[in-house]
Amino acid sequence: MADGSGVPPVPQPAAEAGILGFSGAQVAAFAALVAFVAISPFFLYPVFLMKVLCFALFACAFNLLIGYVGLLSFGHAAFFGMGGYIAGHLAKVAGLTPELAILCGGLVAATLGGGIGWLAIRRTGIYFAMITLALAQMVYFFCLQAPFTGGEDGIQSIPRGRLFGVIPLGNDMTLYWLVASIFLIGFLLIHRIVHSPFGQVMKAIRENEPRAISLGYRADDYKLIAFVLSAGLAGVAGATKSIVFGIATLTDVHWSMSGEVVLMTLVGGLGTIFGPVIGAAVIITMQNYLAEFGAWVTVIQGVIFVACVLAFRRGIVGEIAHRLGVRL
Repeated sequence: MADGSGVPPVPQPAAEAGILGFSGAQVAAFAALVAFVAISPFFLYPVFLMKVLCFALFACAFNLLIGYVGLLSFGHAAFFGMGGYIAGHLAKVAGLTPELAILCGGLVAATLGGGIGWLAIRRTGIYFAMITLALAQMVYFFCLQAPFTGGEDGIQSIPRGRLFGVIPLGNDMTLYWLVASIFLIGFLLIHRIVHSPFGQVMKAIRENEPRAISLGYRADDYKLIAFVLSAGLAGVAGATKSIVFGIATLTDVHWSMSGEVVLMTLVGGLGTIFGPVIGAAVIITMQNYLAEFGAWVTVIQGVIFVACVLAFRRGIVGEIAHRLGVRL
């Protein structure tokens, strides 16, 4: 109920075990994640791991919107790709250091998300999804025609530069630690958002928007803020990827990229913190190690997706969490 000022009370997160809002199971899972991130580059190819981490952050950003607000966007490739283009252009042409280029990529993506979100949140369900897809296609054709994007050739030979103008990032291992830090910071930020009073309102809107509105919450404002946060983090992921691979192309802004992030989130576990990370790892690993099968990779992905839908309706992590009776 509202107090005498007429302002509705903000839902408070339930008391949780662990630290920083992590439950006991989440603390163990996060420790395992950090351990894997720290140890894996000594056994696996760092560039492959950096790609996994970039897409894991992208999937986590997308999950923030669909998993905790209930908004299905088919246009998140616009933010991922635009972040990559902006970071690549600023790093190559303007000579910005990588951390500034990545930050600018995220800010531009968040700004773009503000515009697209302001239009899209006026509708719900399939109409919301189709509006985001249509607007993302407009961004795609803009990137195809804009002079600074390089058209079909993209922006190539993007320099990795020096971190803070001091630390050279030419070595893969050095760059890996930067990418790992960006991923972990983004992951913790998303976790903090989800478990904050703001996050509780997001969940309330997802579960019953009319009731949340009846309690006095301006649902559209909360949805727009969540959309902007999701878009900004997706832009950071795309910007980081462009610095890692030294190229930004139309592939990253194409509608199929939006489909891939949906697949990653659903395979890993919708509405779980760790699910998108596992989903991204599974899909990118398949693409990398099954590349010799050519176009059949897409068919194999489809078979795995169908299998997950039939056998793991909550996704891999969601099903594990359900069976163990914990939240992940």
